[in-house]
Amino acid sequence: MSIDTSAVSGQIVCVTGAGGFIASWLVKLLLEKGYTVRGTVRNPNDQKNAHLKHLDGANERLSLFRADLLDFESLKAAIMGCDGVFHTASPMTDDPEKMEEAIIGSKNVMTAAAKAKVRRVVFTSSIGAVYMNPNRSPDTVVDESCWSDLDFCKNTKNWYCYAKTVAEQAAWAVAEEKGVDLVVVNPMLVLGPLLQEAVNTSVVHIMKYLTGSAKTYVNAVQGYVDVRDVAKAHVLVYEAPSASGRYICVESMLHRGELVDILAEYFPEYPLPTKCSDEVNPRKKPYKYSVEKLKSLGVEFIPIKQCIYETVRSLQQKGHLPLPSKLQQ
Repeated sequence: MSIDTSAVSGQIVCVTGAGGFIASWLVKLLLEKGYTVRGTVRNPNDQKNAHLKHLDGANERLSLFRADLLDFESLKAAIMGCDGVFHTASPMTDDPEKMEEAIIGSKNVMTAAAKAKVRRVVFTSSIGAVYMNPNRSPDTVVDESCWSDLDFCKNTKNWYCYAKTVAEQAAWAVAEEKGVDLVVVNPMLVLGPLLQEAVNTSVVHIMKYLTGSAKTYVNAVQGYVDVRDVAKAHVLVYEAPSASGRYICVESMLHRGELVDILAEYFPEYPLPTKCSDEVNPRKKPYKYSVEKLKSLGVEFIPIKQCIYETVRSLQQKGHLPLPSKLQQ
């Protein structure tokens, strides 16, 4: 399918935290579609951003701006003159100190976007801002109207979900106050091939089972989605005039036991765990969720088994995992 670039030629968009896992794929897709992209990074000359300079179209239409989420002026410099902003830079952390950064960063990006009068801001949030609620009945379908309970996040010391929720709420507050058109994507755990050299937090989630560092798997469920679909979802909600509000982004939910089974099916040579760390309680069941909203815009998801397979192959190719032949020796 050829990509129609006529609508975007000359459009300038800013992607914050451009060197990150999701952001790198987003930059790649935006360049392929013909956008001129300004990426904010902490240090444009850092080796960890080198992969961006090799993307198709980067020479002509990608510029990297030195910016810090806590430095409003640096963000404003990158965003002034842009048609749209993709705010993907947010610390993946359980550190309460970093939470403040995520919240201030949200406000700074939204305020700069308002000053620049951009057409739309697409904000990368998380399912962490949606599902953490102890009072939800198991029959409730988790959809875009659900919000995580901040007290519950605090009491269980789930600072990641707390930060994601507060940062997203801060973005909505500024959007309302300053009249910014904001659309939010809420992905579950993001896997898929890496464009960047370093391993990111979400991919470590499956790598630990292949390296033998996890001797058992936990009795838990997790939703998964391919990074390429997350990038597509961002572009789609930016371009679709009808897009509004939040969009849950997930392909399917798996129990850790099912995840390990899929890994064993494709990569039996690795020292995968075969036991659950909790053999007393029944297997945790996935909660019900809806992705109808995103599907109605035309998103078709890469099947989770293909996504898992390609994630591991990517880790092998980048030298993060030994190749099966080496394991046999």
